[in-house]
Amino acid sequence: MKKIIFIVIPILILFSSFGNISSLSDRKSSVLFLGITTEQRLLERVKTIKQFVSTNLKFNNELAFFIDMRIMSGKNRFIVYDLKNDKIVDQGLVAHGIGSETQNNEELKFSNINSSFCTALGKYYIGKDYVGRFGKAYKLFGLDTTNSNAFARSIVLHKYDKVPYEEQNQPICHSLGCPMVNEIYYGRIEKLIDNSKRKIILDIYY
Repeated sequence: MKKIIFIVIPILILFSSFGNISSLSDRKSSVLFLGITTEQRLLERVKTIKQFVSTNLKFNNELAFFIDMRIMSGKNRFIVYDLKNDKIVDQGLVAHGIGSETQNNEELKFSNINSSFCTALGKYYIGKDYVGRFGKAYKLFGLDTTNSNAFARSIVLHKYDKVPYEEQNQPICHSLGCPMVNEIYYGRIEKLIDNSKRKIILDIYY
């Protein structure tokens, strides 16, 4: 009996430890129920980003954006995270680059090369907005060797009317390498970006 208790208690503690990150705005999260590995990946990246922004006053240390590329594009995987209170405050669908597709539907590839049309992994900071083909968009600047060509590749955060708002069981449309979100969801993160006095970090991981 002692052995059983020894095994069960840590598992219960592990599940309960995620209670603080499950506060959402209006929509229930499927991300939070996809399994421990999904949440562990997020928490690991949150820890990394907290350490990163703590050493540079240029970046917002209260809020960050995360995209988990292991989650299917039809499910919420663009996460707005409150770094101070350790909780998810919003989430939505986001498209990835068409060049990231492989013959295996469960695997993606990534590239920092121009004209690859791939998503590139790594930390970005969100720069100034401009008006382009998709309306108002934000320039992205890569902070790692894996995404250092983001600006040269014209990788930006933008909206697109073909990206659905609600989750679905099949993949959504593709971008040419940019993180591309639904218009309604974009409206919410747009306010966060514009009201931030410091640059917000966007972390894309796999």
